[in-house]
Amino acid sequence: MTFDYDVLVVGSGFGGSVSALRLTEKGYRVGVLEAGRRFADDELPPTSWRLRRYLYAPALRCFGILRLTLLDNVLIMSGAGVGGGSLGYANTLYEPPGHFFDDPRWSGITDWKSELAAAYDQARRMLGVAENPFETPSDRALQAVATRLGVEKTFRRTPVGVYFGPKGGDPYFGGAGPSRSTCTFCGSCLTGCRVGAKNTLVKNYLHLAEGAGATVHPLTTVDAVRPRSGGGFTVRTHHTGGVRRRTFTAAEVVFAAGALGTQRLLHRLRDRGSLPNISPHLGELSRTNSESILGARARRRDADYSRGVAITSSMHVDADTHIEPVRYGRGSNLLALLATALVDDTPGARWKAGLRELVRGRRHLRLLASPRRWSEQTIVLLAMQSLDNSITVHRRRGRLRTRQGVGSPNPDWVPAAHRVAREVAAEIDGVPLGAVTELIGRPVTGHFLGGCAIGTVIDPYHRLLGHPGLHVIDGSAVAANLGVNPSLTITAMAERALSLWPNRGDADPRPAMGAAYSRLPAVPPRAPVVPAAAPAALRL
Repeated sequence: MTFDYDVLVVGSGFGGSVSALRLTEKGYRVGVLEAGRRFADDELPPTSWRLRRYLYAPALRCFGILRLTLLDNVLIMSGAGVGGGSLGYANTLYEPPGHFFDDPRWSGITDWKSELAAAYDQARRMLGVAENPFETPSDRALQAVATRLGVEKTFRRTPVGVYFGPKGGDPYFGGAGPSRSTCTFCGSCLTGCRVGAKNTLVKNYLHLAEGAGATVHPLTTVDAVRPRSGGGFTVRTHHTGGVRRRTFTAAEVVFAAGALGTQRLLHRLRDRGSLPNISPHLGELSRTNSESILGARARRRDADYSRGVAITSSMHVDADTHIEPVRYGRGSNLLALLATALVDDTPGARWKAGLRELVRGRRHLRLLASPRRWSEQTIVLLAMQSLDNSITVHRRRGRLRTRQGVGSPNPDWVPAAHRVAREVAAEIDGVPLGAVTELIGRPVTGHFLGGCAIGTVIDPYHRLLGHPGLHVIDGSAVAANLGVNPSLTITAMAERALSLWPNRGDADPRPAMGAAYSRLPAVPPRAPVVPAAAPAALRL
């Protein structure tokens, strides 16, 4: 049987880009279907106010890099565009603490710490991880607070995927990668790096995959995936924001549209009968990383916290709570519209308490509500926790809905984070900020994970249970809260999964679906893209 591609990859984020490169190296004909547009560096938005380039809302003719999705229990910030979340993420690449690997939701399968070790090393090399070299006023404020709270030993500079070397040729892949420019510390990582210093996926995995023959189809939204009689799959798509349709065929399909996109698509395919054998556990163990996004805004009009990469340091305020100062570049003040007075949990409706706090603090109304100079005056605080809480995503009347899930309730406020926000505000002579959505029980997360957990929806080799030939390789496979930024982990899990695929035409070393788990050695690619002597040699 003839197919358009051997493998179609739905999505071009961390899981999708790794899939595209590694499968191309193993001889497969790979197509990548990406709902968002392709950006050259200078086409990324100069500030967050350039809505058509910054926000992703095709119905409004916005084809930017940030998608906002409000569900019953959370507001999700996720990425769009060729390169997925790497275009607008904070390029912060931590390996999670040990209890992530020991979480009972997946630890019974294997020793994940040991099994993923080589994949983490590979992911670091590919993403160009380096320690942030630039101390900022935000770092000094956070370090002072860490000292006051007695946790100064947990304070550290962040490992980031940014190029800090001299402008010139390819510094990572022995000439196989693109030429690079050095970081200018402009603070615009989260709106897209127009300088070219950020190690986005279009600078590494995707660049190498396309150079080796993979084909990326931007502005291509997947509507349906159906098994074909005789084998393989038909994938029906439409032009994002339009009506033009196109159908592709492939022997196998990798779902890599991110935890939100993959779940949305799989729920629809199961409910419509296209893929009826998808596990009833789909949507369970959806994680928000227990996140809370708060802040502190200085009273001084000449304050400037906008310089540096997006996240330059972090601390652990307790064993479960990790906090980072975040910045936006000068002029990127759109998300100030989500800020309001900081309100702790309180009897009755929290939004009423928020209104009372605004009235009491009306002399600070400019700081609480005005977007003007927000990015310069504000230290955004990202809190993440490694606690076992989750939400369950389900589909009702054609729309995704959520409810509290397995484990403790997903928090709509984090007391330790509120304490740090107040301490940082005091340190910079400012006012603490909360998020409007937290007042209505919907915390903000930029790291939505899970829903296709290993062991319940997919097997340990990332194959979709009930449907041979289909795979899930993205953040939806993450079974537990990490408590740190997840991009390195998603990349490492994808590296491991793809390392176990056979080269095209060879026998598959993986056990049959449903068989007992077996730890396997990596299968070296037949045609590695990067020269073996390069600093980031691709062989595991």
